[in-house]
Amino acid sequence: MADWGKISRRTAMTAAVGGAGALIWNVNNLTLSPDFAHVFHAVEDWTRLSQRALLIPGRMAPEYAMKDISPTFKPNGTLDPGTDDYNAHVAQGFANWRLRVDGLVRKPLSLSIRDLRRLPARTQITKHDCVEGWTAIGMWTGVQLGLLLTAAGMLPGARYAVFHCADNLDGEASKGGEQSPGQYYESIDLNDAFHPQTIIAYGMNGRNLAVAHGAPLRLRVERQLGYKHAKYVQHIEIVSGFASIAGGRGGYWEDRGYEWYAGI
Repeated sequence: MADWGKISRRTAMTAAVGGAGALIWNVNNLTLSPDFAHVFHAVEDWTRLSQRALLIPGRMAPEYAMKDISPTFKPNGTLDPGTDDYNAHVAQGFANWRLRVDGLVRKPLSLSIRDLRRLPARTQITKHDCVEGWTAIGMWTGVQLGLLLTAAGMLPGARYAVFHCADNLDGEASKGGEQSPGQYYESIDLNDAFHPQTIIAYGMNGRNLAVAHGAPLRLRVERQLGYKHAKYVQHIEIVSGFASIAGGRGGYWEDRGYEWYAGI
């Protein structure tokens, strides 16, 4: 097993870029859904963005070695959405879960977990800082959010990515397609969305995400506090502003007084 502590961030990013290129060369050997194929072809553009990122100074969250992974990583917030719909997805192993990417984009996407797993992956070992004061180190694997947004294509006016989730902390179901007051959601700006360490994670510590940790998909935005790391992500909406969404402050906890930008 590789010693993660000896792999520099530059080396890891270079390897990721190389992996993307290898996948592009083999695209004709895969059977792709139309949406997945669109993401796959956009990897070439993402490769150029990643290479450019290697040359531009930018703050990265510290990354750690395998030996630093916490023996216990406390789950927080919702531990199980518990709805009939979510329970059905659990029973099916999330085979029918779809991640939608839409809003101010040229090409809306609808991707399965299988689609996401076949895209270039990034693995990072980082520290999770909870607003409650505790920390833990975990290893996360997933798809860089920037790759998905590049595939979807940003339209003029796009400024934020809003993450709509399956859990409802107030126990009220959404009605008529509108977000109910307790439906968990979060948002980040496009600078953080395109950061190399911002991923849509499907794996934790070498395994599939557990339900308590946000299965099947959660956001990892490593330069911000834990409440920004939305779990049970179903829908990413690209918007020019979020004043009309739920309480209008950009997130479930922000609507209740937390800071929108929770940088660490």
